[in-house]
Amino acid sequence: EVQVVESGGGLVQAGGSLRLSCAASGFTFDDYDIGWFRQAPGKEREGVSCISSSDGRIIYADSVKGRFTISSDNAKNTLYLQMNSLKPEDTAVYYCAAGIIVTRTPLVMDADYWGQGTQVTVSS
Repeated sequence: EVQVVESGGGLVQAGGSLRLSCAASGFTFDDYDIGWFRQAPGKEREGVSCISSSDGRIIYADSVKGRFTISSDNAKNTLYLQMNSLKPEDTAVYYCAAGIIVTRTPLVMDADYWGQGTQVTVSS
C-alpha cells in the first residue's frame, strides 16, 4: 500500500521558519522525481521545489529561491523542505508528490502519488 504523509506545518510569524517532512512508503524514492507543491485559497496549485531522479538537479520556484531548501533521505524514503524567512504569501497547503517532472519553469509534475497536505500559515 502506498502512503505519502506530510508533517511539520503550522502557524508562524513572518520571518520565521518551518521544516516540512514527507514520509513515503510502498514505493522507492529513487524511481521518481519528488517534490513539494502548494495551493493557497482561491489559487491554483503551484510547484515549489523538486528533485530530479535522472540527474539529481534541484529546481526551485522563483518565489522561494534563497529561502527554501529541499532535501531527501532516500534510505528513509523521506523528503524535507526547510522554509526560512517565511512571508504571508507563503500561506498555503503544502503537498508532497512523486512522479515525473513535465516542465521545470513553471514547475509542473505528472504525479503518481500525492500526500494529503499540511497547512502552513504565516501571519504578518
